[in-house]
Amino acid sequence: MKFMKLGSKPDTFQSDGKNVRYVASELASDIVVSVGDVKFYLHKFPLLSKSACLQKLFANSSEGDGDEIYIHDVPGGPTAFEICAKFCYGMTVTLNAYNVIAARCAAEYLGMHEAVEKGNLIYKVDVFLHSSIFRSWKDSIICLQTTKSRLHLCEEVKLISHCIDAIASKTSIDVHKVDWSYTYNRTKIPEENGNVPNSNGIRSRVVPNDWWVDDLCELEIDLYKRVIVNIKNKGIVPSEVIGEAIKDYTSRRFPGFRKGVFQFSDVSRSRSILETIVCLLPAEKGSVPCSFLLKLLKASISVDSRETVKAELIKRIGQQLEEVSVNDLLIRATDGEAIMYDVHVFHKILEDFVMRDEEDLKSQLEDGNEIPEVRKPGVISEASKLMVANLVDGYLTEIAKDPNLPLSIFVGLAEMVTDFPRPGHDSLYRAIDIYLKAHPGISKNDRKRICSLMDCKKLSVDACTHAVQNERLPSRVVVQVLFFEQVRTNASSGSSTPDMPNAIRDLTGASYASSRSATTNTENSEVTASAEELRALKEELEALKLANGGPIDKLNGKTANGRMKKLLSTKRIFTKMWSSKGRQRENGGSDSSDSLGSASLEEANLSYLCLGLYAGTPNYTCDYSGLTSRSTYQGRGKGLKSYEEQIVNLALHLHVQLGPQRNTDNVCTSSRKLDNRYMYILKSTRF
Repeated sequence: MKFMKLGSKPDTFQSDGKNVRYVASELASDIVVSVGDVKFYLHKFPLLSKSACLQKLFANSSEGDGDEIYIHDVPGGPTAFEICAKFCYGMTVTLNAYNVIAARCAAEYLGMHEAVEKGNLIYKVDVFLHSSIFRSWKDSIICLQTTKSRLHLCEEVKLISHCIDAIASKTSIDVHKVDWSYTYNRTKIPEENGNVPNSNGIRSRVVPNDWWVDDLCELEIDLYKRVIVNIKNKGIVPSEVIGEAIKDYTSRRFPGFRKGVFQFSDVSRSRSILETIVCLLPAEKGSVPCSFLLKLLKASISVDSRETVKAELIKRIGQQLEEVSVNDLLIRATDGEAIMYDVHVFHKILEDFVMRDEEDLKSQLEDGNEIPEVRKPGVISEASKLMVANLVDGYLTEIAKDPNLPLSIFVGLAEMVTDFPRPGHDSLYRAIDIYLKAHPGISKNDRKRICSLMDCKKLSVDACTHAVQNERLPSRVVVQVLFFEQVRTNASSGSSTPDMPNAIRDLTGASYASSRSATTNTENSEVTASAEELRALKEELEALKLANGGPIDKLNGKTANGRMKKLLSTKRIFTKMWSSKGRQRENGGSDSSDSLGSASLEEANLSYLCLGLYAGTPNYTCDYSGLTSRSTYQGRGKGLKSYEEQIVNLALHLHVQLGPQRNTDNVCTSSRKLDNRYMYILKSTRF
């Protein structure tokens, strides 16, 4: 620490009790100066020769009280006044970073300028400040801290601005030129611990870029704000380092902040600190971690910060949403809310993320800037969208457990990322299943609505196995899962599948012209599920097995559940037809229309018709071969005639009602009769 000694005479100030100070001298004191509760018995000549203020006070004093002067508001109180008085007597005075600001302010108050006497106290203190204190890193910080109790006068004489500028200048210096001591308590990389041997074997000291962060944490928020603003204005320190400084300062102000524990003894003061911290955040994206921004948002909600502050945090979080974890997003709802988590906050964050890409693209197009092909159609990368989609799935999985969560909120969040790329829908399926489990009373239409969010083609094998045994899913969804799982199974085994109607071929996203193309396309669209997703689905599957009274072989149709027996039986029929068709092609085919092999194509087409219509295929054309000519079907069979309409109606109801109560002739109202092979498939295909 820097210091300066003034004067050469010995210090003869003495005390008489707590409130009396006097100078031991042969001359009796002729003036009494009262500073607060302390009385100083001094001599007029040394004081009045250097202080314009004391001259004026003594001249204006009344005759009765002419020997006593009252000064109650001198900066620094009795201690600072005593330093000035000792300087007037020429006694030895030691100035350092702790008392120099008080002495400077007291000297200013007492009017100890050069105009009164050359080499007066103000001049000497200013020389000491600029030549020593402001050149020292820690002394500058100490001086700035001591200005707190006398801000007004310090502002007038520009002491605070000088301190701040000195501190900011040192933070902006090249780290290789840092040769002073500093506090660094945070975790360092090995190269930053100092004493690192260089190529010549000489140990050198490496200074980290954020070497100044810890020392500034000692400042109060108002002074800290001014220092950070000054540092930012210089434009030398990287935004990431400034962000690290703000992050560390926040953790110091709120001890439980790092762990997400917010305890505010003074809510008003905490609100002011948090709002100041938010306004100090660097504008550059990524300057602070997104997890830190979310903690700031949670804390701001806790202390009821201004809406503009929360909106700013939401905007910043939306800019780097791909960095967030699900746990960071689980913000507890305020008291009085029916739902468990504050879902509306996440909705705003996600909305900002989605809208930002569109706004940035529109801005670039308006400016006439060329957009690289890899960035079209938006500015946000596909990788970021994928991460956000997975994040939303994980978030939905957590909030789905809340029995009070409205379906509209769940669906609204999921639909916001519908267009985002997802290689698999296992996480989304799990979230939907958890929601259905936590909300058993929702209507059939609501079940269909929530299940329409996922794409059955993108479910993994384990997810499909779980889905076909899941009683909570609508029958339509289970049929879709069975269909796409069978297509994938046949393609992966090298078996060819029969020609399908165009719309169903579009549903699968694969070409079925040959077994090779089917295999290739299926492998390209193979669903990838994370280990965590698979583990969760397997746990659900095991629980389902136990609930059914024992182990269930994968898709073997032996489950005790009646609906599952019918669905799994349908799959065996599909398998039988496809395998028959495969054998037929291997054997070169058959011209006989009575053989099962030759009928496989038409049977499969009829089955695809039933399954495709029920699965929700909007429009397609199906070839009935010998049954009828090519006909176009719109929606759910509108415009069908005669027995064709009956077939579609049967498909829509997922079963074929042919029995004693219903004659086969009633199904075919025209003169044309169903072939035996179609009767076989109609009777066999029971869902």
